[in-house]
Amino acid sequence: AFLIDYVVMAIVILVLGFVIGILGVLTFGLAWLLYAVLVPIVVVPYVALSLGGRNQATPGMKAMGLKIVKDDGSQVDWLIATVHLVLFWVFNTILTPFILLLALFTSRKRALHDILLHTSMQRTSTAK
Repeated sequence: AFLIDYVVMAIVILVLGFVIGILGVLTFGLAWLLYAVLVPIVVVPYVALSLGGRNQATPGMKAMGLKIVKDDGSQVDWLIATVHLVLFWVFNTILTPFILLLALFTSRKRALHDILLHTSMQRTSTAK
């Protein structure tokens, strides 16, 4: 699921990077400032709208038959999905590989960001 999502986001980033490159030439370099925020501009909405959407899964997660669920049974909204993404990357940057190793030792196999947000991954009945 992770790799599928990375490939999709990489394609979008490459296409937008090419467009920014052309716009940079047309604006005498001014549009090239967008390169600094290109990745967050693509990744945050991708994750926030897909995890916080109707399916509760990114396209990669949906393809692998996974979804995110909250402990109380309510749906994850776009804000929780965004915080989930940010915590995942902050903890991966600081605690790698411990964030993933923690999941091996917790009862519900949850990583640190899932524990803090009271969420977990769940298999769906169908993988597409």
